Formats: sequence, structure tokens, C-alpha cells
Amino acid sequence: MTVIPVACLAFAATMFGGVFALRFRDNLHLILGFSAGAVVGVALFDLLPEAIQLCGGDAARLALFVAAGFFGYLLIDRLVLLHPHTDEHDHAAQGAFGAGTLAAHSFLDGVAIGVGFQASPAIGLIVAAAVVTHDFSDGINTVSFILRGGGGMRRALPWLIVDAAAPVIGALSTLVFRIPASAIGLVLAVFAGSFLYLGASDLIPESQHVHPRAATTAMTLLGAGVLYAAVRLWGG
Repeated sequence: MTVIPVACLAFAATMFGGVFALRFRDNLHLILGFSAGAVVGVALFDLLPEAIQLCGGDAARLALFVAAGFFGYLLIDRLVLLHPHTDEHDHAAQGAFGAGTLAAHSFLDGVAIGVGFQASPAIGLIVAAAVVTHDFSDGINTVSFILRGGGGMRRALPWLIVDAAAPVIGALSTLVFRIPASAIGLVLAVFAGSFLYLGASDLIPESQHVHPRAATTAMTLLGAGVLYAAVRLWGG
């Protein structure tokens, strides 16, 4: 049952990242800048390489699912979440949807941990180390989406708990059934596309809104760099 305590480490890392974001929310534009880089970094340096490996290098099929994630999120953002006369409600809905997407991704993180341990304890620990490392950023990202939508600590904390619990639930689910690696790869490709949209169209523009662009750009690059280093360190 090694998978359970390892998944609990992911819970702790996510909570710590979220508390960090809440504590320093007065510098939200810098947090959003870091969060943007982290979201894009997760897509480019973590999800896409893993999806390519799991899908056996089928580039055309993989690109289709990445596009489905990107344009699917675009349609939801434009057609479902945007209502011209209720701006405050719109921002709250967008924040909740972004946090929900991160929670779904965190659930798959837990599934990845469980599947890794299904392969071997060594692979499980490598996957878990990568997940725990970037779950700190997941916590920051979850809180950032809620704060970006106008919510405060009372609204952000429940979403943070949901996101932190998601990898634990995902890991526990793999004790019940086995998931084909090829299916997980395609799902990861969809999330990669949606994360690219989230980072490029929402977090990066918002972090630079009426704020010094040099500082926020540096934080975006830092966020991407941290994720790259974490994946290289723990993911090999």
C-alpha cells in the first residue's frame, strides 16, 4: 500500500502551494505570472512528453487530442462561461472552471502514481516524485484561478482541498481497476491542450494587466523553468 502514503505527499504539496498563494495574494500579479508559466510548463514539459510516450509516438493522433483540449476549452470559455451582463458572475465561473480543470488533472496525477506502482515500485516512486514536485504549483494555480475570478479565501479554500484530495482519490481508484496506458496518454493530451489555452489566453494577459511587464514576464519564465527543472530532475 505504498501508493497511499505517497499520494498523501501530493495532498500536502498542493495544500502548501495554495496556502502560499493565499498568504501572498497582495502580489497576485506576480503569482499569476508564475502560475501562467507553471501551467504552460506542465503542458509542454510534463503532460505532452508523457502522452507521446504512452501513445507510442503517434503524432497525428496526439495532435488531434491536444487540439480537442485547446479548442474545447475555447468553446466552453466563449460560449458557456461568458455572459455579457454579469461580469462578476462570469469571472467567478471562469475561476471555478479553471480550478475544476486543475482538480481533474490532479486526479489523473493520482492515477499516474497508481499506474506507475502497478508497473513497478521504482517507476511508481519516480512518477510520484514528479507529481509531488509540481503539485506545489497546482496549489498555487488553483488559488490563482479563484482569486482571478474575484473570490477570496473562503471560496478558494474548498477548491484547494478538492484539488489536494484529487490525487489521493485518483491513486486509490487504481487499487480497484487497471487503466490502459494508451487511454491515459490521450487524456493527458487533452489536458495539455486545455492548459496551453489557460496559460496563454487567461493567466498571462491577466498577470500583465496594468502591472509592470518586466516583473510578471520574469515570473512567467521562472514558473516554466521551475516545472522544467522538476520534470528533468524527477522524471528523467
